[in-house]
Amino acid sequence: MRRHLITGRFGTDDRVAIPAAADEVSTRLDLVAANKRFDYGIGRAMDDLAKMGIFPTETGLDLLIVAAHVHAADTRVSRTTESQDSWTREIRLVIPVSDQARWTGATSILERMLNFLTGDRWTIGFRKRPPRFASAVKIRPLIFKKPSFDDLSLFSGGLDSLIGAIDLLEAGGVPLLISHAGEGATSDAQNTLFTALKKNYKGSSFDRLRVWMSFEKGLIKGVKSEDTTRGRSFLFFAAGIFAGTGLDRSFTLRVPENGLIALNVPLDSLRLGSLSTRTTHPFYMARWNDLMVALGIKGKLENPYWNRTKGEMVAACANGAFLKTLLPDSLSCSSPTKGRWLGRGIEHCGYCLPCLIRRASVRRGFGADSTVYTVTDLSAQLLSTLKAEGQQVRSFQLAAERLRRKPELASLLIHKAGPLSDQTSAQKTALAEVYSRGLDEVAALLVNVKTSPN
Repeated sequence: MRRHLITGRFGTDDRVAIPAAADEVSTRLDLVAANKRFDYGIGRAMDDLAKMGIFPTETGLDLLIVAAHVHAADTRVSRTTESQDSWTREIRLVIPVSDQARWTGATSILERMLNFLTGDRWTIGFRKRPPRFASAVKIRPLIFKKPSFDDLSLFSGGLDSLIGAIDLLEAGGVPLLISHAGEGATSDAQNTLFTALKKNYKGSSFDRLRVWMSFEKGLIKGVKSEDTTRGRSFLFFAAGIFAGTGLDRSFTLRVPENGLIALNVPLDSLRLGSLSTRTTHPFYMARWNDLMVALGIKGKLENPYWNRTKGEMVAACANGAFLKTLLPDSLSCSSPTKGRWLGRGIEHCGYCLPCLIRRASVRRGFGADSTVYTVTDLSAQLLSTLKAEGQQVRSFQLAAERLRRKPELASLLIHKAGPLSDQTSAQKTALAEVYSRGLDEVAALLVNVKTSPN
């Protein structure tokens, strides 16, 4: 195991001494290209927003810079080689910000949310930006076209975020959609769906911000990259809030996610820790709202679908006919490129956890499913639980059977993925109910599917 220190720098002349402990590997993260423009998509995002009449605050820019540090560490520090247990890393960040005192006051919230999100041990420190970057945001001109956006909504290329966008547009909203332009398959899905939305809702002036952020392999010398990216949602949320601070009013950032995935209750003992993601868990979302209060940002995060299953989202979509035409273009699979080993293109595998929930939701909402799956028919053959094709299927079957025998377990199991201390009694009851209904949806899909360890 090795502890890692990542120090953010603004230009080659930023040489403030930041000592590393004897057991820390220190890496310099240069965030300014050619000594003047923010790199890693940050400068581009500011330019794109300015064209829309959106000018984020210094604190908003700070937040995106914090997210850059988190994303660099999360994707470039290998869990396999840099931790004692092949999972938990120890990472310290020292980040230049505009208001050191305000950010230092929010440190405990930030560390708590990151520890929960990624399962690592984060230590965050702040320092004042170099003098020439004391003011770094674009200044709003005296005459400019004020943006008409009335909401912000995450737009990942997945089915839930597509439903979220359609529902807003059908209600007459003018959302600014927020995307992280990541790997190719996800980026292509975002492009295709956004183009289709613009064509269908020609009368609306909605738009999107795509943050292009990735870090070169080898950023940390002698250390391999990390593929699990548990911290990606931190960048995603930060990008939306960054944009929201430029609306010059209070705002809501919508995070469309069905209740079953948001809770992400472990299906069995194997889905604890590394296999249990927390990207939209209620506890994590609540810490974001705490962070915004601490930073003086007049915004809030909200999941409008926290008490609905994915199937209920599909069935209740405000324009189901349009959604149905876009089904094949949305992307839910956790590993859409694994079909390449079979000589196939980018497609849904059909058997990972997100694919199973997706298949069940489309069955509930539409019946027929036009999505191309690598495993077309789950019931066509006996699925081995020793292989990926059968592992999640069997876990869902066991979880559904356990709940069928003891329905009262739902109110206990919803606490396994994380604390629900921010939720009222009524909300906890609703979460237990959406968990039960979500498992029922998937169980109905798997009624005739056979699994075996042989």
